[in-house]
Amino acid sequence: MLKCLVIDDESLAREVLESYLARLDFVESVRPFGNAQEALLYLESHEADVLFLDIEMPGMNGLTFLNQISETTRTRPPITVFTTAYRNYAFEGFELGVIDFLLKPIAYPRFLQAIEKIRDFLALKDQNVNLEKNASETAPESIFVKSGVQRIKLNFDDVTHIQGLKDYAIIYTTTSKIVIKGSIKAMHDIFPQSRFVRVHKSFIVAVARITRIEHNRLIMNAHQIPVGRNYREDLENALPNRRQL
Repeated sequence: MLKCLVIDDESLAREVLESYLARLDFVESVRPFGNAQEALLYLESHEADVLFLDIEMPGMNGLTFLNQISETTRTRPPITVFTTAYRNYAFEGFELGVIDFLLKPIAYPRFLQAIEKIRDFLALKDQNVNLEKNASETAPESIFVKSGVQRIKLNFDDVTHIQGLKDYAIIYTTTSKIVIKGSIKAMHDIFPQSRFVRVHKSFIVAVARITRIEHNRLIMNAHQIPVGRNYREDLENALPNRRQL
């Protein structure tokens, strides 16, 4: 059961998300706020699982709010989804550890994709999966992950990309997802750099899985991955034909 907050200075935008969340039987409560300052005060003494956060708001904007939330609240920060009319904020949002980015007007099917991503993350996080860091040294085509008493082989060819999310990393494969306790930097050190390139502060991609490049993002089947300006040269050097970005 999820406790959700919706922060948006536009009442219509709040009502849309409230109506979407009301359709889900696993949502325990929805608390709307018209400004970020009130929500910050609320989180000083209350917990929330999921936060739907607008960015362009008077007073404290969403980016400032997200920077302050872990410093001023005594409870664990909620999983955050940005909701905004401005696509360019996706880069800053992912750097702040948001799990998804919804562009207004938000369609219900796209909203459900974000919810599914959140539920998958919460379920997988509780499985306590770890990478065996020395496995790639003896088996350059794969690495082992440890879940409880099981050791599961993860082939590098099956990995499409990795997303950093605060203290966790989500490893996406062609058929599933794995959540690992650890930073995106740790994943970058483990996965072979001849096959994987870091394209953003929060993303690593398998070079062979890139299907299209559009300005400041990569298209990988159903996934759109932002490309940070500090990582453009690394991406260009990793491409087989050295395409100009």
